[in-house]
Amino acid sequence: MRPGITDAVKHLLIINVIMFLGTLFIGNGVFYEWFALYFPKNEAFQPWQLLTHMFMHGGALLNNLSILHILFNMFGLWMFGTAVEQIFGTRKFVIFYLLSGFGAALIQLAFLYNQFNSGLTILIENGFSQTEILRILGEGMYNTAWPQILGNDYINFRDAYMSTMVGASGALFGVLVAFGMLFPESKLMLIFLPIPIKAKYFIPAIIGLDIFSALSGQSVFSPSNTAYMAHVGGALTGFLLMYFWKKNERDKYRWN
Repeated sequence: MRPGITDAVKHLLIINVIMFLGTLFIGNGVFYEWFALYFPKNEAFQPWQLLTHMFMHGGALLNNLSILHILFNMFGLWMFGTAVEQIFGTRKFVIFYLLSGFGAALIQLAFLYNQFNSGLTILIENGFSQTEILRILGEGMYNTAWPQILGNDYINFRDAYMSTMVGASGALFGVLVAFGMLFPESKLMLIFLPIPIKAKYFIPAIIGLDIFSALSGQSVFSPSNTAYMAHVGGALTGFLLMYFWKKNERDKYRWN
């Protein structure tokens, strides 16, 4: 591998930084509403958010976690993306990166739909109409009877509707999987656990922790508002792309 930075990674870094600066200076609320990915039942959802959200970092309130979010993601993009792009070539890497990001978004949205529709079905069975429910949620309000009817599922129902997704993490997990399959013997380590571990063990372990966090609601290393299923979706998409490309292409990976 050549040292330095590859073309696609360089331009992806620039776009992410520009979007972050836009969030800082144009107005976090407006910029976030335009480009973060909202739940499709939410009136704020727009189709282009499926693309733009993966270049956004920060949240409704920019803070130190927002800065760490973009720093860690961009460091990972440079560290792993450069190596993967050198194998893939620029055009194929960009396609791989974007498809991983789309896959991450779709898996996360499917996870949220399951949470939301479960509560929606129960409320409809209890006499509420879907139109009425969506109108109340769209106004940022709720019916006081809902928590009593839904019990512990109410929070998941409400949070699914109000959810927003930002960040390059989903696409980056696809890149991580590609790196692990291309360089399985490379040794990696966590900042909190400075023990070198081969990529072929390290990356599946990270994905496993995200699955655990998504299903249990218990955060291990990431903030509690992390879209864990987006990480899993990006990793799964990356794996499927690697599997089929390796199976169907004579040169295995690279597109000139």
